[in-house]
Amino acid sequence: MLHICQSCGMPMKDESVFGTNKDGTKNSDYCIYCYKSGEFVQKYTMDEMIEHCAQFVDNVNQGLAQPITKEEYIGQMKMYFPHLKRWRKEITITDNLPENPSLVGVKEFVAKMADTLPVTFISSVDEDGFPCTKAMLSPRVREGIKVFYFTTNTFSLRVAQYKANPKASIYFCDSAGFKAVMLRGTMEVLTDAATKEMIWRDGDTEYYPGGVTDPNYCVLKFTATDGRFYSDYYPRSFIIE
Repeated sequence: MLHICQSCGMPMKDESVFGTNKDGTKNSDYCIYCYKSGEFVQKYTMDEMIEHCAQFVDNVNQGLAQPITKEEYIGQMKMYFPHLKRWRKEITITDNLPENPSLVGVKEFVAKMADTLPVTFISSVDEDGFPCTKAMLSPRVREGIKVFYFTTNTFSLRVAQYKANPKASIYFCDSAGFKAVMLRGTMEVLTDAATKEMIWRDGDTEYYPGGVTDPNYCVLKFTATDGRFYSDYYPRSFIIE
């Protein structure tokens, strides 16, 4: 099995280049150049690590049929590094702590898309394990960028799927601006009176003739755990706490 360093992305062909834990044992997640004695060798941010790795582009080109430039290599790393364990863990959004410098403006970016785009795509998992995606009216209420409330039909296939498997994702897409956000998490189906009244709006009788107590009216509550956004041709993954 070929291991990939979860800090710099270097392929580790054998244990001789594995990093070491505090007790001296091998750590197959990181290479020896990034991780020694239970600590990261370089106290870099992700962007600083990319700049550090970019100086080795000539070594990378030795294994390529078509050489790439340093700028192309940096672009590839910016696409790839957010998936590595070290940077997934570091990139976290929370409302209670100072914002991570690498994610300045992301909360506002996600919130603006949720509040202004007319359609949100939501996904569920069917009985065969396949993802199912549907366009919905955008969330009626949100709590930061972690919790979102949608209206839907109680007797819909989507509700049945969420009851069977709460794993879900929601997706905001501004196709004109080439910007998008995908959030992963869980979806709850709520039918209590207080929640239904909280997001009820004038004109909803067009969809639910029986009003707020219509048995075919319910609420979907999505709670995000992590996400990924794409803006200015640059993707970034993050965790939401």
